[in-house]
Amino acid sequence: MALRQSVSDLSVTFLSAVRTRLELFSLEAAEQRARLVSLLAMAFGALVCLTLALFVFTLLVALYFWPTDYRYMALGVLALLYAIAGGGLFWAVRHALVNGPPPFSATLDELRRDADLLARVREPARASADSSAPDRLQGGL
Repeated sequence: MALRQSVSDLSVTFLSAVRTRLELFSLEAAEQRARLVSLLAMAFGALVCLTLALFVFTLLVALYFWPTDYRYMALGVLALLYAIAGGGLFWAVRHALVNGPPPFSATLDELRRDADLLARVREPARASADSSAPDRLQGGL
């Protein structure tokens, strides 16, 4: 009866730990999704506004320099500035993706701690089983 109770208690504890980890994962997933939607909406709005501002600025510079001999140089300088800005923004996005915190880091930390705990629990059990095995062999002779 005690063995059955111990197995039952162990399974309840295990299921409770799994349930807690799944709840944490679902909470983090919802948090990540909300953050992503918010960031995408802001990025889209910023992209539209900056595109319009860039278009108007380019048109202004082109119209200002059009009657002069510097019209092509002015457009070339603008193109170079846009290329530098685009490269810098691309680098910033790449840097944020590579060096940013990984999603679901709390869930992964909890699972890592669970694995470490199970490894520590298993080691003494193996050590005691390994040390008692030669005793059983010697006693049987």
